[in-house]
Amino acid sequence: MPAPLLGEEWFELTASELPIGDIYQWAVRPDCGAVVLFSGTVRDHADGRTDVTSLDYEAYEDAVIPAFQKIAIEARARFDGARRIAILHRTGVLSLSESSVVVAVSSAHRPVAFDAARFVIDALKASAPIWKKEIWDGGSDWGTRAHDITSPQSVTSNTQ
Repeated sequence: MPAPLLGEEWFELTASELPIGDIYQWAVRPDCGAVVLFSGTVRDHADGRTDVTSLDYEAYEDAVIPAFQKIAIEARARFDGARRIAILHRTGVLSLSESSVVVAVSSAHRPVAFDAARFVIDALKASAPIWKKEIWDGGSDWGTRAHDITSPQSVTSNTQ
């Protein structure tokens, strides 16, 4: 999944490993002194479980990229100065320590990049039609934080 040649946004839903270094390099711009990159990784525990071995992500594929676009539009409206915005998410079975989601935001100064990146990941978790199934020795179940689809405008942020 090569970085986009044009534009200020990079959205992907993929079963492939996320190219974290490429995402960071793409987000860097000469007029930006800040790049915040968040990578969400598969961990060995969840609410009430200490033996998670992997996660299986499913998505309503036709609706994911439009949801990412809405999130980016809202991030730009809330955080003037956000430049490049990348949102990439994996599907399929992921092992412990693999990156399942990456968000990157560049801006001239760090406060905008930090605040916008936090908004983007929080809005994604609340509104993108992506679900995870936790797998552990002897069983599996949908994540305890599985969500209903909501609009990104309903996501609250500490920076509002």
